[in-house]
Amino acid sequence: MKTNDLITALSADAPEQQMPPRRAFLIAIVLAAAIAAAIWIGRLGLHHDFLQSWLTPRFAFKVFVTAVLAVTAVFAARDMARPEVEHSRLRLLLWSAPLLLVCAVIAELIALPQSLWMVRLVGHNARFCMTMIPLMSLGPLVLMLWAFRRGAPANPARAGALAGLVAAGIASVFYAMHCPDDSPLFVATWYTLAIGFITGVGALLGSRLLRW
Repeated sequence: MKTNDLITALSADAPEQQMPPRRAFLIAIVLAAAIAAAIWIGRLGLHHDFLQSWLTPRFAFKVFVTAVLAVTAVFAARDMARPEVEHSRLRLLLWSAPLLLVCAVIAELIALPQSLWMVRLVGHNARFCMTMIPLMSLGPLVLMLWAFRRGAPANPARAGALAGLVAAGIASVFYAMHCPDDSPLFVATWYTLAIGFITGVGALLGSRLLRW
């Protein structure tokens, strides 16, 4: 019997789940965004001169690139709860945000004198960024792992990593709307480290919690 046939047979014999994985995934995404938004509103607040900031390319790009990461991570993770899916068909979309950020970093290096490169990279809130993005990601990560447990991921560690990436992507969008550091150099360094940390935590938890 082929592997896919075996999975289909096991799925047919299994008791009906209380909630389909797709519905659990949708609920997790909505609640994750609500948690991140609540922390943003209650703890962080808007970027200074929020409305005016949207007219500046760096601020608008920072929010846009984090939104691209969050959206592409959601699409890539959407069908990973199914046992027959080893790799998401949409995984190449995950390169969208990194490629956009690399282009922005190159443009920033060209536009700024070399004496300002390190100044913009370090920024003013690196430590706060490295703290808040992971903290804002914890609730969303728990929700995403809960959603994946409603299914049966073929690769628990990879599914957990995607859960972490979704959670960190959502958190980074809301943090970006508060953060006063708008340079792509800052985003590429500190946002990436914070997001990578939560992705790693997700992979570790997924390898333990999503086994079947």
